[in-house]
Amino acid sequence: MSNKVICQYRVKSGNEDAFESLLFKHWPTLHKLGLVTDTPSQQFKGQEQNSGEPLYFEIFEWLEGAVDRAHEHPAVMAVWEPMDQLCEARGTKPNMEFPHVDEITETQ
Repeated sequence: MSNKVICQYRVKSGNEDAFESLLFKHWPTLHKLGLVTDTPSQQFKGQEQNSGEPLYFEIFEWLEGAVDRAHEHPAVMAVWEPMDQLCEARGTKPNMEFPHVDEITETQ
């Protein structure tokens, strides 16, 4: 399983400022605790295609075995729990998604 993750957050309209404040604390908190690589996260804001509701993405890389440790750390939960409250499920999609991905390159 890859350690690179693309986080997708479906933020409730009107909560963008509060969410962004937490998002900007997210990777620094994980990094300070030694849970992610030294490569800073990338963060993006967009809109759902049909509704225009706020949609955020964050890409970063966990260190081996760190995902499980993160779920047990109070400093991480102090960021994750309020982030969760600022997001909403939409249709059949959950409020947040975290697919782990592998980079691909063209071979010749």
